[in-house]
Amino acid sequence: MNISSSINPIPYTQEPDFEQAINDRISSFWQSREEGFIKSFDKTNLFWIKLSNPEHRKAIVVVNGRIECTWKYQELFFDLFQQGYDIYSYDHRGQGMSDRLIEDKEMGYVEEFADYVKDLDVLVRYFDLEHYDHCYLLGHSMGGNIATRYVQTYPKHPFSAMALSAPMFGVNLPWHLKPVACFLGQCLTAYHPKPTFAPGQVAYFPKPFEGNFLSQSSIRYHWFRDLYEQKPELKIGGASTRWVWQGLMSSKQCILMTRHIQIPLLLLQASDDQIVSNAHQMQFIKKLAKTNAHCAMNIVYGARHELLFETDEYRNKALDSIVQFFSPQLSQK
Repeated sequence: MNISSSINPIPYTQEPDFEQAINDRISSFWQSREEGFIKSFDKTNLFWIKLSNPEHRKAIVVVNGRIECTWKYQELFFDLFQQGYDIYSYDHRGQGMSDRLIEDKEMGYVEEFADYVKDLDVLVRYFDLEHYDHCYLLGHSMGGNIATRYVQTYPKHPFSAMALSAPMFGVNLPWHLKPVACFLGQCLTAYHPKPTFAPGQVAYFPKPFEGNFLSQSSIRYHWFRDLYEQKPELKIGGASTRWVWQGLMSSKQCILMTRHIQIPLLLLQASDDQIVSNAHQMQFIKKLAKTNAHCAMNIVYGARHELLFETDEYRNKALDSIVQFFSPQLSQK
């Protein structure tokens, strides 16, 4: 199922104005945030932010991806806020401003992927979203996986609809590793008593723009890399063997449990994604469509993984699709 992405003239930040906007009106907007920490179910401190206007009657909870944080999403928060949404977001355990979990603070690590899902439930209840007319859930990459597992696990949630940007329902692996990747990750985790990088994963370094798999927007890419240099406490490098094993298992659960998703769902796919598996996204949406008549998929042709940090051509299409899908007439429960 496809939905049209034609909407009114572009109301979002554009690349020619990005530098001025990020240092001026977006910076001022970001300074107006509420922020704090909340202890999750196991006493892990999670960093959260809120951007609100008393006149807004709708809200979006943004669930970001691996190596990301709330600070990275200032432009997106600003653009969605201009559309009349209050914004809620947070940093996952083990990254951003939230508590790091192991001695190597820049290694991607989690004990159980279900911990991410429990964290989201803790935050949603803490945010107290019931007073809004409509609430929406937006997840990117790993955040798309977590958002999916959340609605599958907690059916009494406050959300009217959800959108997933390049969700991680599988990882883009060489063909010979696909059948054994989950088992291999489990074996390597058991073999190494101390958390260790998964094969091919390394400590954080600022990957050059040329040849990167994330975005074709030079100005946005360099801005977020510079942000991490200015705030090194935000840095996260490669994933551990345990994270890979847990992530692959959670991806399987997303696809197995599609029947538990009862709200409208939009899946945005980047056609040139080299990070997550587009084939698994197709498998997910085809299975979901059998039990959910209000799901949709838009393929953004030519885009790389980070649809919300891409060049204007692709980012505008992604944002148009999200805003249109979240309009009340399409997202009624």
